[in-house]
This record gives sequence, C-alpha cells and structure tokens, in this order.
Amino acid sequence: MHSFTSCLMHCVFATKERRALITPDLQTRLWPYLGGIARENKMTALAVGGVADHVHVLVSIPATLSVAKAIQLLKGNSSKWIHDTFKEHWIFEWQEGYGAFSIGISGVKDTVKYIQNQAEHHRKTSLKEELETFLKKHGMEYVERDLE
Repeated sequence: MHSFTSCLMHCVFATKERRALITPDLQTRLWPYLGGIARENKMTALAVGGVADHVHVLVSIPATLSVAKAIQLLKGNSSKWIHDTFKEHWIFEWQEGYGAFSIGISGVKDTVKYIQNQAEHHRKTSLKEELETFLKKHGMEYVERDLE
C-alpha cells in the first residue's frame, strides 16, 4: 500500500524585532515567492499573507519533511532572495522562532480567509495577542517572554 498523509500547518513567523520591513511592494513579490519555495520543496502553499512585520502561510507538508525543516526552507530561502533581489532591504531578517499550528481539512476554508484578511485583522489585534489566541486554542503553555 502507498503511504498517505495530511499535514496541514498554519505557520506564522515575524521579522527580526518585529520591524515593519515587509512593505506593500515587497508583499506583492514575497507572497508568491514563498509559494514557489513551498512548491520546489514538495509542499503546497494553500495561502500566504501577512502584514509589515509577519507572515502567515497555510502549507501542506509531505511526510518526508519535518515542520522545522519546512519553516527553515521558507524562511532561509526567502531571506536570501530578499537580500539578493532588493539591495535596499539589506537589513531584512526573520526572527528566530515561529508558530506552527495543525489544522484539519475542515478548517482550510476559514484559515485561508483568515490569512487573506490579515491587514484588516491587525487593525484591531497585535501579533502578540494573535499568538496568545493561537497558543490558548491549541492548549499550549507559554511564558510572556516567549511572545517577544
């Protein structure tokens, strides 16, 4: 029998020190580029979005790839591309940590909508508040400094 897996992850990662470095012009190029990184590494990006200081990616990860490796590929390759392509973004870096939250197939539609509406969402909610909500929803323990 063939192996079948469904590993859908809602991943969130921020710019270093949560600096507002992802300009609207960069967003229009970065979101598709992250989708391309996923595709090149046998992942499927179902949605990519975010705001000036962080990114959300809903990705299907193959059984041959760990979540940590998937995030490393997305962050590392995109950071290199930004430095190579946009010399004015020489200061750009991703923060070291990330959030990765599993979702079921029934949650895909709502998660895609959530990611597509990030600009509106963050008019009312900070990234820290957003992460706290995710952590509580998934029953994860944390200390306040983990959200910095």
